[in-house]
Amino acid sequence: MDLVPLKLVTIVAESVLEKKLVEEVKRLGAKGYTVVPARGEGSRGMRSIDWEGQNIRLETIVPEEVALRILARLQEAYFPHYAVIAYVENVWVVRGEKYV
Repeated sequence: MDLVPLKLVTIVAESVLEKKLVEEVKRLGAKGYTVVPARGEGSRGMRSIDWEGQNIRLETIVPEEVALRILARLQEAYFPHYAVIAYVENVWVVRGEKYV
């Protein structure tokens, strides 16, 4: 079995940003993504009321250069204004041609 090294980019953000983040990730080179509801507690504490909306967890597997473009765009346009976190992990995937 051939495994291909790629990057898993995970973005946790306010659900109101889902459509914009999906558009950005695709525009920056991602071939696909997964979005699931997310909840938890961070430096801003735990959300206590539902009307603020839920958080989402957006994941995409991409080549390193695409991961860096996504992180740069988040830093430029989202981190200063929204409750958004992002991190990158090294992953090995089968059928690597689906992601590049």
